[in-house]
Amino acid sequence: MADDTNMAALDAAPERTGFDPVRIALDALAAIGTIWTFGLMLLICADVIGRSFLNAPITGVAEIAAHSVVGIVFLQIGATIHQRRMTRADFLIERIARAAPPLGRAMEVLFLLVGAAVMAFIAWAAWPGVWNSLALREFFGVQGLFTVPTWPFRALIVLGGAAGAIAHLALLPSAIRGR
Repeated sequence: MADDTNMAALDAAPERTGFDPVRIALDALAAIGTIWTFGLMLLICADVIGRSFLNAPITGVAEIAAHSVVGIVFLQIGATIHQRRMTRADFLIERIARAAPPLGRAMEVLFLLVGAAVMAFIAWAAWPGVWNSLALREFFGVQGLFTVPTWPFRALIVLGGAAGAIAHLALLPSAIRGR
């Protein structure tokens, strides 16, 4: 089993191709998600310390954490797709691509098109929620104690869905060429 692993390929850095504005934008969104994750971690730790040792919990941490997870995922999904790190059955696709390259290429193109359609549908389906939450001045939390507007979190779903669709479409040319 160890003989099947190409260690040189694992050690090699991924090849970068010149200026790629799509990659830069998606990586910037992912970086924001990473910074947000770090900040959320600090907030949760501060809440645990305040709750356990000072008997002074930070109000709203549970609500912020619950909504932040969705925002972080949608900020990072585009870069994950573009870097080809989404979970999928590569062992099957690669085996088919080796046996029948045109069929493997067609499967990859179909996968990317369906992925782009699904992500675009997510963005499209979430779009009315952004406007509804703005129009209704929707908040989460406990009124009078701690509230945060919901529209920014809903907008991140739209942004992440659009970014995911763009990431899938950006990979299409190389999939069509068979790379």
